[in-house]
Amino acid sequence: MHSIRQPAVAGIFYPGRKEALAATVNSLLTAAPNTRADGVPKAIVVPHAGYIYSGQTAATAYARLRAGRSAIHRVVLLGPVHRVPVRGLALPGVDALATPLGTIELDQAAIAQIAELRQVVVSPAAHAQEHSLEVQLPFLQTLLDDFKIVPLAVGDATPSEVAEVLEKLWGGAETLIVISSDLSHFLPYRAAQHADRDTAEDILNLQSTLTHAQACGGTPLNGLLLAARKRQLRPQLLAQCNSGDTSGDRDRVVGYGAFAFTEETHH
Repeated sequence: MHSIRQPAVAGIFYPGRKEALAATVNSLLTAAPNTRADGVPKAIVVPHAGYIYSGQTAATAYARLRAGRSAIHRVVLLGPVHRVPVRGLALPGVDALATPLGTIELDQAAIAQIAELRQVVVSPAAHAQEHSLEVQLPFLQTLLDDFKIVPLAVGDATPSEVAEVLEKLWGGAETLIVISSDLSHFLPYRAAQHADRDTAEDILNLQSTLTHAQACGGTPLNGLLLAARKRQLRPQLLAQCNSGDTSGDRDRVVGYGAFAFTEETHH
């Protein structure tokens, strides 16, 4: 039987109608800086708030995938759980994920590779209402031609447990890693700017000791930073802002950052 995880936040975090969603994602990507980057990133870190708050920041990282449109066939997508606590990294236990733009099949071959790891569990409940993964899907659907996904909702796990999963699925140019994380939460505007600048510095130095006060997706992010250090990836900060920049309210803001991690090319 073909089971599909239906969208939980369509019409809330992003437009719920296909045409409006496609137009929104395309306009965010069109507005993103079209820099001649050094190759397609191996991994990106993107925020997961509503598109009106963090969509433009996320788009700066997604725009870097344009050159990988036909090369990327597997996306390993990790984000933190916000509603249902879970021990380890949880798969949704379905065959596909849906958005108003259509469905994305899960990569069953990749899932088989990690199924034996004790930190990998199945929790439909952890995915049912979770937005951190869902808001990334329309960007991926817009940018990539033909891909399958490994969606992992990350709860209580160590950086090395996360890194072990990433290592198993690392692959080559066909595999993209996406980490979904916002930065600081509910600080006043200036304090958030300072805190997020320090966090960005930690990320650029591949410090895998981020706290959840620094980044709500600190757990999956620390795992990526650990793997990135081992693999000698080159991190880059692409964009940084907070909800005070996009919504106007500066009393209690949420920080957003977009990062790309590129594999060193040895000539």
